[in-house]
Amino acid sequence: MSSAPSAQEILSTASTLRWQVGASVHDSLMEALYTEAARIADKAVTRSGEQPKFDLDRTIDRIVTSRWAGFPIMLALLALVMWLTIAGANVPSALLASLFLDTIYPGLKSLAASAHFPWWLSGLLIDGMYLAMAWVVSVMLPPMAIFFPLFTLAEDFGYLPRVAFNLDRFFKKAGAHGKQALTMSMGYGCNAAGVVSARVIDSPRERLIAIITNNFAICNGRWPTQILIASIFVGSLVAPHWAGLVSATAVIGVVLMGIGFTFLVSWVLSRTWLRGEASAFSLELPPYRPPRILQTIYTSLIDRTLIVLWRAVVFALPAGAVIWLVSNIEIGNVSIAEHLIQSFDPFAVFIGLNGVILLAYVIAIPANEIVIPTVLMLTVLNARLAGVGSGAGVMFELDSMEATADVLRTGGWTVLTGINLMIFSLLHNPCSTTIYTIYKETRSARWTAVATLMPIALGILVCFLVAQVWRML
Repeated sequence: MSSAPSAQEILSTASTLRWQVGASVHDSLMEALYTEAARIADKAVTRSGEQPKFDLDRTIDRIVTSRWAGFPIMLALLALVMWLTIAGANVPSALLASLFLDTIYPGLKSLAASAHFPWWLSGLLIDGMYLAMAWVVSVMLPPMAIFFPLFTLAEDFGYLPRVAFNLDRFFKKAGAHGKQALTMSMGYGCNAAGVVSARVIDSPRERLIAIITNNFAICNGRWPTQILIASIFVGSLVAPHWAGLVSATAVIGVVLMGIGFTFLVSWVLSRTWLRGEASAFSLELPPYRPPRILQTIYTSLIDRTLIVLWRAVVFALPAGAVIWLVSNIEIGNVSIAEHLIQSFDPFAVFIGLNGVILLAYVIAIPANEIVIPTVLMLTVLNARLAGVGSGAGVMFELDSMEATADVLRTGGWTVLTGINLMIFSLLHNPCSTTIYTIYKETRSARWTAVATLMPIALGILVCFLVAQVWRML
């Protein structure tokens, strides 16, 4: 019978096995590294006497990241995404509006009447809270359901890192991070989603700059205001066959103004409150690959669209109640809304706006989607127009642009009012959903206040300057 091995023999055997296994793993790793290095060298290096190898990724990158073609391609793709979002959302938005406003809304009114609701309770719940929610869902859902999947497809395909590469030197000069290009792009779909996407920036200082400036990207809730007002007031300055082109150019000009303010405010912040050097940005351009359709749909619709929409609805319900209450509670036979409009009017006219616009942006803070319906309702209320709309506190939109233009012009709107509304739509406080998201991301009441109040100050200043120049001409 053989004797049991001693402890020293066991340790010696284990050490030998460990060395053999370690050497084997080491050899395997080194072999894999050399194989990968050889593959990369064969792909990237052209040796003497060899013909250059064709590489599709490198060929595409030479075009989309070039100094001359990169930016036109980037702007063209952004314009295409915006056009698909706006044009593609028209039909589903109209269907949702018909469902919520033409079918469900009368049904709720009939149900409230049969249940003998007091007029004020029916008005508060249905004309106020329900209509605000209906406008937000019908206007906000279709564009987000189109924009976010398109944005995610570009991300999966590998193009968005090229956008960051193209814009990196501009953001670096502004003291910001190159990845802010991605958060800014996301802001064109929804500023709240753009704020959340700033998590990709590691530096707390540069992440904060991206969060504060994301409001300068026009979200989908502001596109209808820009397009409608540009078509009514800017397009009317030229011959009819040029109106569409001039209106589109005006909207693009506002978008470019927003990009300019993004760089300007980033530069100012990086040299004042958020002083510091731009961090090194080592960007690896991933290979192009086919997008993952199912994951794209899930990510864009569940993680972005529905979550942001739910927050907007939560904030829209109390806003609808406030809109109805200030329009129907009277002091001295004049509604609170009219008192506020008259109080705001002198200052608002001084900066090229009017009291209706300022009040609309105050009470419609939960969602930019309800600004135009609120403006129309307040205009009819303040001008006491008969036969237009459905009553005080009931938000509405008109079927034609001509009818909308007639209401606004009857309410005293001018070309200056329209132009400055487009500017103020760009430079005003974020919606309440975005404000709440900023606070959740920063955990700072101070920075949330800065992100909220700074755009308003800029909007007032720019509108004042435009009004002064306009009046001198």
